Amino acid sequence: MIRIFLVLLLIITAWFAVNRLLKTPTPLIAKYAKVFFLSITGAVLVYLAATGRLNWFFAFMGVIVAFIVRFMPILLRHAPQIYKLWLGFIAAKQAGSHNTAGRQNNLGTKGSLSVEEAYEVLGLKKGASEQEIINAHRKLMQKMHPDRGGSDYLAAKINLAKKILLRK
Repeated sequence: MIRIFLVLLLIITAWFAVNRLLKTPTPLIAKYAKVFFLSITGAVLVYLAATGRLNWFFAFMGVIVAFIVRFMPILLRHAPQIYKLWLGFIAAKQAGSHNTAGRQNNLGTKGSLSVEEAYEVLGLKKGASEQEIINAHRKLMQKMHPDRGGSDYLAAKINLAKKILLRK
């Protein structure tokens, strides 16, 4: 009999929780979900520590530390490239945060890239011919096109550089 009341109480509580959740704004739901997840994770870790069943966690952490130590030289060797990618990502993210509802970012304006910078983006010397500009653009776009694993930001810069140099 008590089990029936507990199940009924659980169902009623879940119904009220779902109704309240549907009325809550999305950012607040994300915050509550984070707090809930961290609370559950903490409670599980405390339970496992109290019952002495945390051996697998320490073994897993040992594997992670060994993995990091083993691949640290590779990460450090590529750190400058990773840092440049990170800065490009942050710049693209900040440029995207200033946009509204799907508008293109400010790369489409001619004033955002000087002629010297355009030559530098395409890897050309000042005074390059039209055909050299087109060839450099084609070569870079084959490497940096978003469909081939490149970034939208770099592809837009390359296209803008070509546009500036061919209009000047």
